[in-house]
Amino acid sequence: MTEYYKPLLQTITPRPKGALGLGWCWFDHVAVLRRGAAPEIIAASDVPAHVLSKLTTKRAPIAGLALDVPRIMGILNVTPDSFSDGGDFQDPSAAVAQAQLMIAAGADMLDIGGESTRPGAKTVGNVEEISRTAPVIAAIRVGSSIPISIDTRKGDVAQAALDAGASLVNDVAAMTFDPAIAQVTAKAKAPICLMHASGDPETMQNNPTYDNVLLDVYDFLAARIAVAEAAGISRDQIVVDPGIGFGKTLDHNLLLLRGLPLFHGLGCPILLGASRKKFIGTIGQAPEAKDRMAGSVAVALHAVASGVQFLRVHDTYQTRQALSLQMAMLEQE
Repeated sequence: MTEYYKPLLQTITPRPKGALGLGWCWFDHVAVLRRGAAPEIIAASDVPAHVLSKLTTKRAPIAGLALDVPRIMGILNVTPDSFSDGGDFQDPSAAVAQAQLMIAAGADMLDIGGESTRPGAKTVGNVEEISRTAPVIAAIRVGSSIPISIDTRKGDVAQAALDAGASLVNDVAAMTFDPAIAQVTAKAKAPICLMHASGDPETMQNNPTYDNVLLDVYDFLAARIAVAEAAGISRDQIVVDPGIGFGKTLDHNLLLLRGLPLFHGLGCPILLGASRKKFIGTIGQAPEAKDRMAGSVAVALHAVASGVQFLRVHDTYQTRQALSLQMAMLEQE
């Protein structure tokens, strides 16, 4: 029976003697998860050495960003139909102005997307997606060296974005929509983010089901990491994303959020993109996406306490302020 190891992360100070570090967190116990069985709590010293290595090895920089602190990825959708800001930044000049605002507000990276992946969204053609994203990336790059991520499922779009100055490929399909994106990324020696999604955006919310959502998503990401490595992408340049809201119910999302520390066992940095998602509005009684800032920040801080390295957010200024306070309080005594 496969065993999965979820570190029981802590952030309180001082750390006890013998505790193991995981970024700004620490742990001395681990929950062992097995399908069809209750979790078992064991001492970290009893965890197999190869598992501990994946949990505790310092993560390499991604797109030039050291991961000794959480990093904020500001969302910039240059689309007419994204669920939260569709149409707001479709004009290139508006997009560049928004990028400048997010940089000033403390974004560490920008994520540029030219195809909505909201539930029910239809696929955008490659030429159209390139025309939306590449010129904006090039314009931002003229005035800033900030790392830029291209949010796409398509190899041609990724190539155009990398040529325009993008630094990372963020594939919500984890190379299943267009396998060529793996070769594009490997050839450019760029990092890639692999996200779990159940089905295409157009159909993914049609009764998503799992045997065990936490372990199913973990296994999917482990398999996609292996594919990326086979294509020539180094594991230390792979980021993983459990895909909150992508083919998941509210309960699925909550189970994944509670289980976030498990994904450190993949040996890769973790990205969380929960900003303004529907489940936040449902729980927080905020039907309109733009009214979900407070709930989004709450989820981001939970992610930080779970050791997540990248926070993909719409509300850059508010997240940066909250993160600055959170990290100040986590400083070691």
